[in-house]
Amino acid sequence: MKDLKLPNAFVQLPLRFDAQRLAEEVAALGEDTWRPHPQNFPGNAMLPLIASNGEAGNESFAPPMQPTPALHASPCLWQTVATLGATLGRTRLMRLDGKAEVTPHADQGYYWAERTRVHIPIVTAPDVRFICGESEVHMAAGECWIFDTWRIHQVINGPTVRRIHLVIDTVGGARFWDFAAKGRAHPSNADYTRWAAREVAFQSDARPDLVLENVSIPEVMTPWEIESRLGFLLSESTNHPNMDKLRDHAAIFVRDWRGLWAQFGIGAQGKAHYRARRDAFVAAVRPLAAPITLLNELNLFNAILAGLCNVIIGEDSPVQGRNRANAYVG
Repeated sequence: MKDLKLPNAFVQLPLRFDAQRLAEEVAALGEDTWRPHPQNFPGNAMLPLIASNGEAGNESFAPPMQPTPALHASPCLWQTVATLGATLGRTRLMRLDGKAEVTPHADQGYYWAERTRVHIPIVTAPDVRFICGESEVHMAAGECWIFDTWRIHQVINGPTVRRIHLVIDTVGGARFWDFAAKGRAHPSNADYTRWAAREVAFQSDARPDLVLENVSIPEVMTPWEIESRLGFLLSESTNHPNMDKLRDHAAIFVRDWRGLWAQFGIGAQGKAHYRARRDAFVAAVRPLAAPITLLNELNLFNAILAGLCNVIIGEDSPVQGRNRANAYVG
């Protein structure tokens, strides 16, 4: 798995973008390009820039990810996402009305387990508060930040502005992780007195290629990925008398899946066998995991469903918008 838990709540990357030019470009897109937040949170709106098949109204995570018409019409936004040196997943503008908030939550779905979320503020004010775990920052206009989405996080907007952030989900890339390694962590005891972000100038004649996701949900999850995901979730669990039994079930599940994988791989003939073993595992761990809380305050059983069992066979995945009736509900 990726560094699902960053060592610090926030990391500011050493890049600074032209927020005024970005704001002008966003304003030119017009109000009719904005959409309600998918969960209809009050005061929240979004404008898709990279989406499945480049369709602004497509909320699935299914590849290929492609630019929407709004991004094609926005050269500065285009250059901004290209500068990150990352393989780009779902990307959008996120708007928060004055006195509105993003309520406390942690990202536990499969798509985000391997991805880092980048925030580039475009329109903001000092009273916009971004809280992650026990830490809080104000992300200034034009700055570039990543944060630990596995911790409980929230955003609280003051009455001053209608806040707009460019928000990018990415698995990263060599250049991106180099930026992250040179970033400024918060909170931290390191000395950043000589640290500075590089100004990224807009180039009117440049249209760099974008590196975009073409793979996301596996056809069938490998036993090695299952072992990694279950190991992480169990390591993040609070102490509970059920943990030893859960570890035994997890080990047997991985062992059995490895046997099926050696027999069937991702072939269609194995899907019924995989489903049967998944269903048996869910039934066995439900009563054991349901009472257990993770260190980030999420429920262990729900996290096993969201980050593993609901996507363990790609064609059953509710994340891709297919066969939603087959998705377990915690």
